[in-house]
This record gives sequence, C-alpha cells and structure tokens, in this order.
Amino acid sequence: MSAAKISVAKKAIDHIKKKLTKDMILGIGTGSTVNFFIEQLEEYKSYFKGAVSSSEASSKLLREKNIEVFSLNDVNEVAFYIDGADEVSSENCLIKGGGGAHTREKIVAAAANEFICIVDKSKLVEVLGSFPLPIEVIPESRSMISRKISSMGGRPIYRMGFITDQGNQIIDVHDMTINDPTALEILLNNIPGVVDNGIFAFNKPETVLISE
Repeated sequence: MSAAKISVAKKAIDHIKKKLTKDMILGIGTGSTVNFFIEQLEEYKSYFKGAVSSSEASSKLLREKNIEVFSLNDVNEVAFYIDGADEVSSENCLIKGGGGAHTREKIVAAAANEFICIVDKSKLVEVLGSFPLPIEVIPESRSMISRKISSMGGRPIYRMGFITDQGNQIIDVHDMTINDPTALEILLNNIPGVVDNGIFAFNKPETVLISE
C-alpha cells in the first residue's frame, strides 16, 4: 500500500512541478497519502512561496520540512489543492473525512483553482457509500442529528473520543448508498447543527490521479 501511495504522490509532483512559481501558494490536504506527497514536495520547497493546510497534523509536517504555512485568510489565491479521498465515484464525487478533517479540506478545496485528488485504485467505486460517511456536528446537536440520520435510513455511529480541529464531534454514517451525492450533500448540511459532511459533490476534484 505504501508503494501505491508513494507512486501517486510522485504523479502529483509531476503534475505541478513545472507550473510552480515563487509567489505560489499550494493547498495541502490531510492523510497518509498526502503525507507521502509532503515528503516529495520538500525537494521543491524553494520553487513556491508556501502552503495553506487543511489540518494541524499537515501543518506540523509542512513546518518540519521548512515549508511556510499560511492562513487561508491571508492569501489571495491557492493555485492547487492536493488531497486524498476515502472513496472516488465514477463521476469524481468523493467521500472524505476518515481522518476527521473534511470541513477544512472542503474549504481549502473551494478556494483552490484546481483540486487534485490522489488515490490508490482501491478507493475507486461506482457508487459512493461503502465507506462510512463522516458528518462533523456541533456537540450539543449530536443525538438529534443521529435520530434524523436514522430516519433517513442511515446507521449513525458516534466517533468516540475524537474531536475535530474546530472542537466538534464526528458521526460516521454506515449503510447509506449515495445515488445522488449532490442532493444528499445539501440535505445533510441543512440539518441544524451539522457543520459539514464528507460528500464532495459541489467541490469535487478537477483532476484525479490514481496509483499504478
């Protein structure tokens, strides 16, 4: 599995390296595949200005590589956002959030000129939903949201002991086949107390790179 992740991380480097400029800001996602990308990116750190990160974990790793980390509020443009996914549909819609960072990931993806998703072949599916769908919720709303999810046919499981970088909680929704990702993304985000869910339909990647 590591070889596949290294392979696709190198593909992402090849995709962007000739386009890097001294004033460019990159968006960096979260997860094990992205960690391999950051390792590869170190060699090119003098070719771009810095990065906006979607998690504290990725920010820490970037700083360890002496890549400057900026707040999204302090930059005018994010050229590329590079991130992995837990599932990728045939239409490039995603489920993300296995690491609990999907809210910030979606924000940075929305800010970027191009979202590049890097995955191994095991993440490709025809229809989303085999991977449990993460929903970030305000803690006080968790039980109410779980009841609503149950009424929709999903099986909500509280991710015990996990707190997001925003101080919220995660519900993982099992047994929900996602035939219309766009409609479900809207429906879930309209439940009071939901911060964001892990469906990336509106902010799906322009480019999906797959490991050899």
